[in-house]
Amino acid sequence: MSATVELLNREGEADVPEGIEIVEKKRRPFWRPLLAIVVVLLGVRSFLVETVTVHGSSMSPGIRDGDVLVVDRLTYRFRDPRPGEVVVTTDPVDGKLIVKRVVAVGGQNAGIEDGHLMVDGLIFDEAYVNNAGMAGYYFGPNPVPQGEVLLLGDDRDLSVDSRAFGTVSVDSITGRVLTHLWPLGGHD
Repeated sequence: MSATVELLNREGEADVPEGIEIVEKKRRPFWRPLLAIVVVLLGVRSFLVETVTVHGSSMSPGIRDGDVLVVDRLTYRFRDPRPGEVVVTTDPVDGKLIVKRVVAVGGQNAGIEDGHLMVDGLIFDEAYVNNAGMAGYYFGPNPVPQGEVLLLGDDRDLSVDSRAFGTVSVDSITGRVLTHLWPLGGHD
């Protein structure tokens, strides 16, 4: 059992009764807890989630230039991307991060027929897509190799995507877009 006794005499020195030992409290540097917090946050950012700022308008109208997105980096460690998911990957041409929508996965045939997405012979109605300027446009259909995905931007007329650089390996996908961080709630 230990006890702390603080008895000061008039000169400011401690009067310590016999048999009592004075132990000075060691102060830990204040930066250690801060360093621990930074290390944890960097670990979370590296393995779980990160933010990405969008450069360009190829995903308009839902995702626009300057938007900040929250990206899930964990899901694709356990499963492959699925059609309809918005992903972040490295542009095969210049190595910069890009945001695109997965429209077809390995084993599917995909193309654009008169401006509309066609996968395995079925035409999809994509309400989130800006199809202005796409009437009369045809692409494919092309088979998507196993382990790869076909990526398209939502602003189909202006997007540089798999129509230009081909299918993308699922291993090159950084993560899945979860939500907008800015603007809050995204765009209408």
